[in-house]
Amino acid sequence: MTRGTDGDNESTYGTFGNGGAGRIESDPHYNLKMFGEVVKTFRKRARLTQDQFAPMVGYSLETCASVEQGRRLPPPDYPGLADTILDAFGVILAASKHLTRRKGLASWFRQWAQLELEALSLYTYECRLIPGLLQTPAYARTLFADQLPPLADEQIEAQLAARLERQELLRNRPNTAFTFVLEEHLFLRQLGGKEVTRELIDHILELSELRNVEIQIMPLVRHHHAGLHGPMQLLETPDHQWFGYLEGQEHGQFVSDPKVISALQMRCATMRSQALSLEKSKGLMRQMRGAT
Repeated sequence: MTRGTDGDNESTYGTFGNGGAGRIESDPHYNLKMFGEVVKTFRKRARLTQDQFAPMVGYSLETCASVEQGRRLPPPDYPGLADTILDAFGVILAASKHLTRRKGLASWFRQWAQLELEALSLYTYECRLIPGLLQTPAYARTLFADQLPPLADEQIEAQLAARLERQELLRNRPNTAFTFVLEEHLFLRQLGGKEVTRELIDHILELSELRNVEIQIMPLVRHHHAGLHGPMQLLETPDHQWFGYLEGQEHGQFVSDPKVISALQMRCATMRSQALSLEKSKGLMRQMRGAT
């Protein structure tokens, strides 16, 4: 059974992922270990092992263990399911309502950011700006400084710190396959100026040498293009479930509908065939770097 829809049937989570600042979570960081201890206590009270409990709640042993250890936020429907299965008198569900995320993370984006932490594969197509996982501090700071309405200095620093922390995924998750398809015009725009662009290209070329990172460029002139619906992200969880994330100006949409996921996968596969090869993409980036 596919899990991932929000418990309140809301589909908006925000635009922290790449460019927009979004609304910052102002509550103090909740200790996830406390929530995990609550779940573990009721599980033991029910005399269930993690191996027994995992299939009952509909998630893998790895996911359930991570929740109990405080290493990840529970999936949206996990608290309600756990509360019912463990006959927890509403305690688990009530505790989950107080979960907050680390400072600097836009509240709209939190569900997707959590799934990224354990994803087996992550596919990103961008036509507006360089994805957050690939940005340099100077490029990201330009985005935050240009944000409207304007952000305060402390908000910019919090956003930047959160983004740099999130980027550690590329190096700390060597078994996760990261694939990016980027439009050529994102570099030609020279956001932040020539020096920022040169540094950005050097940074992306360096990341492209990682074995788990593939970066392709969609050429400026392309007679057929499968990505005209806009930017998109897809990921595969350790449970081999697929989810999508779509961004707009003022909202983000978390996608779990299998029919929509299938369409997004089809578009992603086609764009990868339409974009330049990995080596040609590197060559084009080196060419653009020399021209700036």
